[in-house]
Amino acid sequence: AFLDRVANRIIELDRGQLRPYQGNFSDYQRKKAEQLVVEAAQNRKFDKFWKQEEVWIRKGVEARRTRNEGRVRRLEALRGERAERRERLGQVGFALDAGGRSGQLIAEFEHVSHGYGDKVLIRDFTTRILRGDKLGLIGPNGAGKTTLIKLILGEIEPDSGRIKHGTRQEVAYFDQFRNQLDDDATLIDTISPGSDTVEIGGVRKHVIGYLEEFLFPAERARAKVSALSGGERNRLLLARLFARPANILVLDEPTNDLDIDTLELLEQLLQDYKGTVILVSHDRAFLDNVATQSIVFAGEGELLELPGGYSDWLGWRARQEAEKASLAAANAVPVAAGGKGGRRDACATGESAGAKAKKSGLNYKEQKELESLPGQIAALETEQADLARQLSDPVVYADHSRAAALNTRGTEIDETLLALLARWEELEAKAM
Repeated sequence: AFLDRVANRIIELDRGQLRPYQGNFSDYQRKKAEQLVVEAAQNRKFDKFWKQEEVWIRKGVEARRTRNEGRVRRLEALRGERAERRERLGQVGFALDAGGRSGQLIAEFEHVSHGYGDKVLIRDFTTRILRGDKLGLIGPNGAGKTTLIKLILGEIEPDSGRIKHGTRQEVAYFDQFRNQLDDDATLIDTISPGSDTVEIGGVRKHVIGYLEEFLFPAERARAKVSALSGGERNRLLLARLFARPANILVLDEPTNDLDIDTLELLEQLLQDYKGTVILVSHDRAFLDNVATQSIVFAGEGELLELPGGYSDWLGWRARQEAEKASLAAANAVPVAAGGKGGRRDACATGESAGAKAKKSGLNYKEQKELESLPGQIAALETEQADLARQLSDPVVYADHSRAAALNTRGTEIDETLLALLARWEELEAKAM
């Protein structure tokens, strides 16, 4: 979302080559997908030709005796090119070990409150977290997300209320490894100290092969951790995390410094993961793609539990504000037109709104704009839902011009919503 709003040109570093793409990140993703389709077709043709030549070289003794030496040299070149292509196309390819199956219940909160000193972080919160949940925690720094994780895992006791924990829980905590990377250790020792194999999902793998799945070439397996870049250190952390059997994954800002390929695969793996995921991230798209439910720190110790990720939370908040605005308008007492009383009431209302705006840090115009935003957002989301409903009907695509018009309008709504949500956050921050 951030790159879509800000970038007008994307430069991709792919397999040792820089490629420019005009447009924002969504444009890049579309063009990249088209490019990969063409590339895949070319690779299929290449592989078909290569296989034919391999069959020819393996023919009987008589055929081998009469084979064309120029054709042999061409096959050798094909083999070299294919090996280079496979090296260039290297992708992160790893799987999660979900460990033993945990109990159905992970944690059950009943009227839990907790804080430090006079600051209440969690107030009277009741919820139930079950096996397989992908839980996103949303809130500003210092809101209490880490405290909530510790309560879920039973690392601390609440000030009041009751927490019931499940059984057979094996927890892997991504954040705990950040400070445990030994710069003097090799990559092999970091993943599997004292052994040259690692067990993933009940299958033993050589540690060098396992590191290759995380894009660490065999020749780098014995390199020191101190030689790694920031992105490589994060990949090593993920490799270390996933090498440990666990049925609960706790990931605190896992997307920092990850390249796009690794990030997208991580999203897919977490979606397919059979265990429970507890996720803290300021990457809204990552939360949207992974979280099946979210707990939002709404302030003053209030926690809200909602289905979906960050966009679902913004949509819910917009609808709540729209309902409040609609209710306030319906309950407003109309002021009689004309007359001193009418003028006096209007003046008083203006003064009150102006004073409120001044107190909040907004001027009168900004205050009115802030009040109007929830209604605008709610109306666009209604139209967006209607468009999605129309576009899900296969009949629509029989009329190409209509389908194109609906898609264009959908893009316009997406862009407008992003702009309105950004403006809303800007005004709310200014009002605080």
